Amino acid sequence: MVDKVLTANRLADGIAVWLDANGQWVTSLQDALVARHAEAVTALEEIGKRSYANNEVVDVTVIDVQETNGQLWPLRLRERIRAQGPTMEYAPGYKPADPEFIAV
Repeated sequence: MVDKVLTANRLADGIAVWLDANGQWVTSLQDALVARHAEAVTALEEIGKRSYANNEVVDVTVIDVQETNGQLWPLRLRERIRAQGPTMEYAPGYKPADPEFIAV
């Protein structure tokens, strides 16, 4: 099975977030809780449904990641961009994505 993490967008400002091991939505993919088996993925999905129902986040999705040299890398380009930030200036305090990180 491919490793997976739970991602969403914060309802308040649209910023991409990931669920961490404490059940908090954090802005760094590197802090995300990694699910390494089917039961863990199911648990992530249930937490995502609750967070959506509580109006904390939208666009809740489990995504595939791989760990390379101690760093999590999303397998899809869309998720790499979301992990690094938008490709343009978007919100104060959030820099545009690093082109090397999102390169295919």
